[in-house]
Amino acid sequence: MAKQKFNKETYLQWFEQMMLIRRFEEKCAQLYGQQKIKGFLHLYIGQEAVVAGMMSAITKDDKIITAYRDHGHALGCGMSPNEIMAEMFGKVTGCSKGNGGSMHLFSKEHNFYGGHGIVGGQIALGAGMAFAEQYLGTKNISLAFMGDGAVRQGALNETFNMAMLWKLPVVFICENNGYAMGTSVQRTTNMTDLYKIGLGFDMPCSAVDGMSCEAVHEAIAEAAERARKGNGPTFLEIRTYRYRGHSMSDPAKYRSKEELEEYKSKRDPIEQVRQHILKNKWATEKALEKTEEKIMKLVNDSVDFAEESPYPPAENLYKYVYQQEDYPYIIE
Repeated sequence: MAKQKFNKETYLQWFEQMMLIRRFEEKCAQLYGQQKIKGFLHLYIGQEAVVAGMMSAITKDDKIITAYRDHGHALGCGMSPNEIMAEMFGKVTGCSKGNGGSMHLFSKEHNFYGGHGIVGGQIALGAGMAFAEQYLGTKNISLAFMGDGAVRQGALNETFNMAMLWKLPVVFICENNGYAMGTSVQRTTNMTDLYKIGLGFDMPCSAVDGMSCEAVHEAIAEAAERARKGNGPTFLEIRTYRYRGHSMSDPAKYRSKEELEEYKSKRDPIEQVRQHILKNKWATEKALEKTEEKIMKLVNDSVDFAEESPYPPAENLYKYVYQQEDYPYIIE
């Protein structure tokens, strides 16, 4: 029998991590319907394998930055459901002290640097983070995520050129879920293999099955090793799929029910990992159900925490805008 590429612990970790992301996101959708979460809300349901595969391939000291569909990345980096849910509610106990909301999660402690609402704005920042690691002489890398719509931003071209010129330790990751808001990739480009954008910069690049934790892990592990050795960046087009609309206001009528059902029934990343665990008898159905129950308790507890937390006081309006030492005239 062929040797397993990944062990029991890795598969159980993937299952738990992906299940936490999905149940958290499902709860957020429910709370949005109850108007307890307001503003914009972009869910990660269906894309969980990207974060799970990434986290098993990198170290805790590596830096991660992404766009506004950021809940999954934040949870994957180890941020607590409590601080994330409180931020969704706009409470002072949130990771951004209630100032950022869904799109602007942040935790220096967990090396998660956002959560950015400007399309493509985080691409250059990710390269800057990699430059800092290179300058400081560490072996840490930066992973900069973007959506398929963001690759059309001019900043990407400028950043890719500079990253290759300076051989920055960065992995650029396009999470291609097929639709930039409601516009399919086929309607925006003649070249639908987005990873080939890297070829114009002589940057190592490839397409990756984003519904497979195994494929994501292997691709990111290879890119990370290249970066740590000083051989510069990689561009990965990770082909994934979101089950919900672009945001909560999107009914997703631009795609067929059959297309969605195809992914849910045949390619769901959590179900694939679940079946692999059961097939190898690494856990029973009952044990996996207990894991799900534990996760639901974490999620429900995070809602209670957010509900019971206070809103930021009015005097916080002028905090966190400027560095206090440089602007002593700001009222406390």
